[in-house]
Amino acid sequence: MQVETHSGIAGELNAIFVSLELSRTTWLITSLAPGAGEKISRHAVEAGNLTALLERFSLLRSKARQRTGRDYPIVSVYEAGLDGFWIHRALVSEGLESHVVDAASIATSRRKRRVKTDRVDGETLVRTLLAYKRGEPRVCAMVRVPTPEQEDRRRVGRERKVLMSERIQHSNRIKGLLFSQGITTYAPLRRDRRIQLESLTTGDGRPLPEQMKRQISREIERLEQVIDQLEAIDAERDAMLAVERDDKTSVVSMLTNVVGVGAEFAAVLWSEALFRRFDNRRQVAAYAGLAPTPWQSGSVSREQGVGKSGNGRLRSTLIQLAWLWIRHQPDAELTKWFRNRVAQSGGRMKKTMITALARKLLVALWKYATAGVVIEGATVRS
Repeated sequence: MQVETHSGIAGELNAIFVSLELSRTTWLITSLAPGAGEKISRHAVEAGNLTALLERFSLLRSKARQRTGRDYPIVSVYEAGLDGFWIHRALVSEGLESHVVDAASIATSRRKRRVKTDRVDGETLVRTLLAYKRGEPRVCAMVRVPTPEQEDRRRVGRERKVLMSERIQHSNRIKGLLFSQGITTYAPLRRDRRIQLESLTTGDGRPLPEQMKRQISREIERLEQVIDQLEAIDAERDAMLAVERDDKTSVVSMLTNVVGVGAEFAAVLWSEALFRRFDNRRQVAAYAGLAPTPWQSGSVSREQGVGKSGNGRLRSTLIQLAWLWIRHQPDAELTKWFRNRVAQSGGRMKKTMITALARKLLVALWKYATAGVVIEGATVRS
């Protein structure tokens, strides 16, 4: 264990501050406790060894008690990442105060070459936690940890997106193989895909080569497996949504009543965003990565576009929903606003405006689903 002198204010906050640097092999525990000298200490335990971590916390408390004659609570923090939230839940169940921080929100040196080690990161996390507990504004962004049920609900939508990507890959690979033989009309997603394959001839009139036919047959087998799994996932999603629809005031029930919002859109909006509480529309837009990012310095002022720092799955879904909104809600005020702005720019700003429409649409759906604020001009099923 190594120690380092630090002129902190842990004693003023009456707590032992601990940061965890997590890796696949070791967990580095960096702590700042009240007492003589207020030194930053570091100790490593084996990754995943929760018992050793709690024993280290107990040792920190006993040392602080010996120095000051008082008991201090433990306040811990670690970065959101590969380890997920199970450590946070385990610490909370032990009666400890735990925080999960968004690593991208912590201020770092802007030098071209900066020191980056677990030792430095651990101390930075402790200092950030100190500032956060002092109440300094915008020092970092703490993650709102979902419940195990809320987290598990996301699995259906996220697995479906992975399977959709795999389906596209298999389909494109089959089309690419056949295109090299001059065949452009084959549709791998049709139910008679195998019958089509047997009757194919190359662009120069030859039967499809045997080895290529076998390769495509194996590719079709993988494609059909993905299609079967997609059907199973869709059935699970529909069953999950059906339970929520029984409550006519639930978020899912209200979303699916809006024309243009189908089961998949409602599931993504509910499981990825509207399961949690937002204080204002800016938080809603920022969570989806759709908030603007202005660049202003002196006389220079320009817009860099959306931040893209939020939930990427939610953002891509909203862009798709925005395009469908224009088709299915032609009389809505948001649609009229979009068409007006596009017309003013001569049609050149359509992609930019669809992103802005996605942001406005998310805010409108949030207000509608949580507060019952009617979307102006939108068609809603009774």
